[in-house]
Amino acid sequence: MVFARKHLLKIESYEAGRPISEIKCQLRLKEVIKLASNENPLGPSPKAIEAVRKALSSINRYPDSSGYYLRKKIAKVLSLEPSNIILGNGSDELIDIIIRAFVEDDENIITADLAFLEYKIVSFINNRNLITAPLKYFKFDLAAIKKKINPKTKLIFIANPNNPTGTYVTKYELEEFFRGLPENILVVLDEAYDAFIDVEDFPNSLNYIKKKNVLVLKTLSKSFGLAGLRIGYCLGLPELISSLEKVRQPFNVNSLAQEAAIAALDDKKFLRKTRSLILEGKKYLCQNLWELGIPYVSSVANFILIDVGRDGVSFFKEMLKFGVIVRNMRQYGLKNFIRVTIGTKKENIRFIKVLKKILKGNTPRL
Repeated sequence: MVFARKHLLKIESYEAGRPISEIKCQLRLKEVIKLASNENPLGPSPKAIEAVRKALSSINRYPDSSGYYLRKKIAKVLSLEPSNIILGNGSDELIDIIIRAFVEDDENIITADLAFLEYKIVSFINNRNLITAPLKYFKFDLAAIKKKINPKTKLIFIANPNNPTGTYVTKYELEEFFRGLPENILVVLDEAYDAFIDVEDFPNSLNYIKKKNVLVLKTLSKSFGLAGLRIGYCLGLPELISSLEKVRQPFNVNSLAQEAAIAALDDKKFLRKTRSLILEGKKYLCQNLWELGIPYVSSVANFILIDVGRDGVSFFKEMLKFGVIVRNMRQYGLKNFIRVTIGTKKENIRFIKVLKKILKGNTPRL
């Protein structure tokens, strides 16, 4: 007997990046590097680590359910009000909260056909109809998305920069998209990778949250190295945030995550160091890929989508034998691609060395 609700049977669970400890044990390797999950290669902010240490003795108490002090800190950094902010157990949870708060049973959601997998997975979990539009040159085609709108459209997800491609939509493209867009359609701008932007025509999402139908997602997982604590937040008008608060579970963000985030937001030195490392590392990787004649998608994020010219899952497995974890793109339908997170200088050099060995057919047998 199958007890699961019928619509759940068609869902393929999210495939996360393989953990270092698992690969070390499975393949009996002493040294493994992970370049699969777009994590911060420097680790967490030192200020965040110290804040967690100080907060450990209080974990017998429930966390601040509203996250008042963290919301106050975010509001100060962004020149907003705490009422413009809701916290989430990572932005993944916020995607679920948004769908459950705003999308009726008979309404639909639109996004790109090649975007963050959670848009699709969470939509299906909530039994909502998802409509997708194809990418154009590996980036969101906002004109194509606009053409998909119908009377039942309620929500549109725009990942900017997009995962897994690393591409972005410009402020001019976004302005054109909003022009004539029905006000009864809610637009979510997902900016998980905005800290790594190095282009001048990237839109400033804070200019849009005063609109009645725009929400902005951000996270501290990438730039501040707090992925393991799961902390994200959503920005919008107070009336939108108030609706989300009705869906949010109490105590959804733990006390250590809140304290770490408050401290990390003050660590501008760490953020500059992270950004510098990513931009330099990306330049190094792109230069080497170009010299090797390997096609890749130009990225403004902290990862690169690479066309390895053969089955990506097999290539991923070959890299594992050398102790290098990358992300295969099977779930995204990109058969010949892998996605590589930009790491430390040492990790980037190792990735290129392993890449060259595999291309020469020098993969070890296990």
